[in-house]
Amino acid sequence: MLWRWGRSEVRFGCVDSGTISLIVLGVTVVLFVWNRLPVEIVALGTALALAATGVLTLTQSLAGFGDPVVVFIAALFVVSEGIDATGLTTWAGQKLVDVAGHRPSLLVVLVLLLCAGVTALISLNGAVAALLPMVVVLALRLGKPPAHLAMPLAFAGSAGSLLVLTGTPINVIVSEAAVDAGGKAFGFFEFGIVGVPLVIGTVAICVLLGPRVLPVRTSKIAPSDLGGQARTLVEHYAYENDLYRLRIRERSPYVGLRRDGLDLAAYDGLTLVSVQPHGEIDVRDLDSTLHEGDVLVVRGDAEQVSRLVVDAHLAVGFAPDPDGAESALIGAELGVAEVVVPPRSRLVGQTVFPGMVRTDDRVVLAVHRLGRDRGPQETTLAVGDTLLVQGSWAALDRTVEDPDVLVVDSPDLVRRQAAPLGPKARIAAVVLALMVLAMATGVVPPVAAALVAAGAMVLTRVVGVEQAYRSISWTTIVLVGGLIPLSVAIQTSGAADTIAHALLSVVGSSSPYALMLGIFVLTAVLGQVVSNTATALIMVPIAVAAAHELSLSPRPFLMLMSVAAASAFLTPIATAANMMVMGPGGYRFGDYWRLGLPVMLWFLVVSLLVIPRVWAW
Repeated sequence: MLWRWGRSEVRFGCVDSGTISLIVLGVTVVLFVWNRLPVEIVALGTALALAATGVLTLTQSLAGFGDPVVVFIAALFVVSEGIDATGLTTWAGQKLVDVAGHRPSLLVVLVLLLCAGVTALISLNGAVAALLPMVVVLALRLGKPPAHLAMPLAFAGSAGSLLVLTGTPINVIVSEAAVDAGGKAFGFFEFGIVGVPLVIGTVAICVLLGPRVLPVRTSKIAPSDLGGQARTLVEHYAYENDLYRLRIRERSPYVGLRRDGLDLAAYDGLTLVSVQPHGEIDVRDLDSTLHEGDVLVVRGDAEQVSRLVVDAHLAVGFAPDPDGAESALIGAELGVAEVVVPPRSRLVGQTVFPGMVRTDDRVVLAVHRLGRDRGPQETTLAVGDTLLVQGSWAALDRTVEDPDVLVVDSPDLVRRQAAPLGPKARIAAVVLALMVLAMATGVVPPVAAALVAAGAMVLTRVVGVEQAYRSISWTTIVLVGGLIPLSVAIQTSGAADTIAHALLSVVGSSSPYALMLGIFVLTAVLGQVVSNTATALIMVPIAVAAAHELSLSPRPFLMLMSVAAASAFLTPIATAANMMVMGPGGYRFGDYWRLGLPVMLWFLVVSLLVIPRVWAW
């Protein structure tokens, strides 16, 4: 036996590379089904095994990580992060909620149809990555396990990939293969002839059968439902939205007065909360003198505050939102965060009060101790005190890294679920639209369009650099990159020819329907363990050769290829989208076939009933 790493070679006796490839494929499937090793380790081990056995060189076995498909998926994660982080997906979900009202079944149908439509525009992986967070939150709001919606989302997206030519690279592959085989290319919307019934049937199966066969399991990584965060905080903190910060101007009569000399009795209902000196955090003593730039924090009626501003020549630095307390807390540019003072925090012993501005222009709106509001008075902080802090979303994001506080709910999640659309949402929408246009028109390769769109998201600061890195599912990247060499090995080692001869010997010269059934089953089986794009590349020449041997047109069989390759529903490793929903849905390896098998059978039924009637033999 001989190992080949780079240029050195050792042969495995009489065992050819095709047999070795099939053995590696079988072992990989067993390890995935065994589910005792991380999928990343299995994928990397598969690539190294192909190099160790001499089927591929070490360079070839690692080339999958430089494949355009891997780059394409990574770029789509960044684009999807921009769409989701700006609230676009949550906004779309809310619109669906408004349309569906209190009809959960209708809402689920609309979400799945939305995913199918988005997949036709930006690819399956991009659609699932963008819509998955919204779907998990919607499931929680409906009182359903995320597992009942996450997998149907991926399956509906797979059906949606057959709506138009650009829905998946497989459609392009089979269209070009039709031309190479002497026929004509498939039209842009021609795939929709089978795509529309596939989408309708898939949605129906997922809605009716999904809750019965999918597990009632909640993922450990499912996000909290923070859509009503503003209302929750208003109720919890009894926030009255009546705080004002008034800055003393140069010609104000308050300049030079002592703090205890301020008299607001002439302004009915107006209360002085505290005074914050200009440029400082700590509060001065009661006998301190007021200076230009100092800030008066007052609470009361807007009309009385307006009188005070005019009479005392003050400038308004912070005022309640006229739309109400909830709008005052969370907006497009400003948000709130609950923070807890932990042990050994430097904040212990410091004095704070509602309306006080701390670093990064974060305003303290309320202080709680032992679950009770401390009111407008100054409070010397102790361990366990809770503060409600308002500031820009960027400032609140930095609060998460502050060692002196513990953040209750991630500001990033609050912004995504509760904040209205801001200017960056429009930028993200434009970037998405341009990417879709570029892909639909074919002016640039899809991977180039995705990379430009991802770069635009970062350059326009819709997504930060670190945020872009965090948005990429590295499990998916390693899995896809590690398994691409297996697809290459099956093609180049002769294993594909072996499978082709076996198929033809089984179906022989029987009816075209038997050949269609054989090609569908073989493609679907391969598609469960090999990427559907690689499966299509392997099966296309087999399908064309089989059709020519029976003197039939290859076009119906090539259309069948697209449908069969898209029916990768039985395992989480079948598609990157299946992998994306595995964690949020809390699925195990064996959960997929329960819903996947009925959906796959629907794909087979549509293929046998529709394709021969539209594309003649």
